[in-house]
Formats: sequence, structure tokens, C-alpha cells
Amino acid sequence: MKLALLLNVIDPRIGGVMIMGDRGTGKSTTIRALADLLPGIEIVTGDPYNSSPVDPDLQSSEVRQRIDTGETLQTETSQVPMVDLPLGATEDRLCGTIDIEKALSEGVRAFEPGLLAKANRGLLYVDEVNLLDDHLVDVLLDSAASGWNTVEREGISVRHPARFVLIGSGNPEEGELRPQLLDRFGMSVEVRTVRDPALRVQVVDQRTAFDNDPDSFAISAQEKQDLLQKKVVDAQELLTKVTMDNELRLKISEICGELDVDGLRGDIVTNRASRALAAFEGRTEVTEEDVARVVSCSLRHRLRKDPLEQIDSGDRVVKIFCKVFERSENNDLAEFELASQS
Repeated sequence: MKLALLLNVIDPRIGGVMIMGDRGTGKSTTIRALADLLPGIEIVTGDPYNSSPVDPDLQSSEVRQRIDTGETLQTETSQVPMVDLPLGATEDRLCGTIDIEKALSEGVRAFEPGLLAKANRGLLYVDEVNLLDDHLVDVLLDSAASGWNTVEREGISVRHPARFVLIGSGNPEEGELRPQLLDRFGMSVEVRTVRDPALRVQVVDQRTAFDNDPDSFAISAQEKQDLLQKKVVDAQELLTKVTMDNELRLKISEICGELDVDGLRGDIVTNRASRALAAFEGRTEVTEEDVARVVSCSLRHRLRKDPLEQIDSGDRVVKIFCKVFERSENNDLAEFELASQS
């Protein structure tokens, strides 16, 4: 789960993460902690879309008009936005709607930005995404894939940037997402309850220490936090220099073919995630081990489900990976377990 989140921060084009797992396993806590890990971003002061002062693809039409007229923009540094989408949200709240206050007081048609505007250049988190209305999930995934949100409301036409990392979490006992929606998430991971008594005691002790003195606990973890933040920033800068051997790309596509994965999203996401992992570890060339660590969470949710099949979808991916790369399946299952724990 942590690795998938970090890789999406390094390369948001991976397409977000779907996290399914048991209750009380720290899914929401981990996701909300991600925002504090990220460095601040420079935004145009007063702009509701968190527009970048230099990148036209991350600017609203109002900011571009101001730049075209030669206006000098005031900027400020802001924390990366972390937006929670509640289950009861409406499409108007998500996408934006008519500004009723301005319509009544000034008699003009104006647009009131929604949560997609607020989440631009940040993180959008949907807890219990499997309980969200399907049409809202469609809107979310379309915006996450295109990077733009288009609104047509009562004579108003607005198109604004909506570049965000989409993160969804849920408990599979409460229902599954439709396969065509699940496929739109870049990566999918499953979180299970820790069974090791020593690890459970460690979690309890850390939670108790935080409850007793949150400030001291945060200070004790600050050094590791700073090191991890620097590693993520360095990886973002290194990403464009990372290369992948043609043979590795062919084997990734062979795995997708063997698994009968529909479409090409699986190939694209596995390639991007492998590159992001190499950059995260400070390398400019993707290795076979990088592919091994990301292939399961890039493909497991894209497989066609057979109700009569007993094997887990993640294990099916591992099995085909071992076949294509001619590796011992028993050894690789142990390596995958270690990789997931790290």
C-alpha cells in the first residue's frame, strides 16, 4: 500500500490507487499522512484551482487571460491539497455549479468551483469508494484520466484543470466496484490484518505514544519524514531519465497477454510503475526486480473473475510472471511477500 501510494506521487500518470482491506488496518490513516510527506507547491494567489504560475497545462482560463494581458501574477507556496470526497456528495458539489449568491446579489451568471477544482495538483481521497454512486465514480475517473473537468450548467461552460492522484479505499465485504470502473484505477492493493503479535504490540505502543503526546511523537519521526520527502522529490526529478530495456517491455506485454487482460492499460501502468520504482531507488534503468515488485498490484484488479476459481488474482499474476521470466515460483512468492512488507 505504501509503495503504491509513493509511486503514484512520483508519477501521477499511473492513475491512482484502489486500496481494499479489512476494517481497522490503517488505510485512511496512511492515505491522509501522505499529504504531509509532499513538498509545498507554488500557486497563483487567490486562484480557486491552485493554478501553477509557469505550467499552462495546470492553469485556469482566468490565469491564462491575466498572463496574456501582461499582468504580473502574485504567487505563494501552499501545501499539497488533500480533499476528502464524502459518500453523500452530489455531482454539483463534485464538479461545480452556478454561484447562487452572485446570481441573486449581482444578477450575473458565475461559476462556483467544486471539489475537483480544489483537488487540482493534489490528492483526492474517496473512502468507501465501492459505496459511491456509479455516475460519480465515472466523473472522478474521467477527470483523473484526462486531467480536466468540463462543466455545462444553465448557460455556463467551464473547463478547468483537475490533475490529482485519485485514491480509493473500501472493505470488500461491503461490495465490489464494477470491473470496468476498477480497471480505470492504475494500481490495486489488498491490506490484511497483521497477525504477528510483536508487530501488533508495536502498533499499539506507537498509537499510545501518539495519543499521550502528539507533538513529541511527530518530532521523533520528523527526520525519517524529511529523508523520505527528499527521496520522493529526487525521484520526481530523475523520472524522465529512467529507461527500460525493450526485452522487459515485451515480457510485460506477454504477461498481460497470458493473463487475458482486456485493453492496454495494464501494460501502460506496469511500465510507468516500474520506471517510478527505479527512480525512487535512485536508478536510471529498470530491472527485472522492479517489474516483479509492481506487476501484481498493476494487474490483479484487471483479471476476469471466475467464481469457481480458488486461487487469488494476485497469486495468478505471480504465477504467470514466474512462467514468463522463467523463475522459480516458490522463491518468487517469498520475494513478493518481502517486497510487500518493505
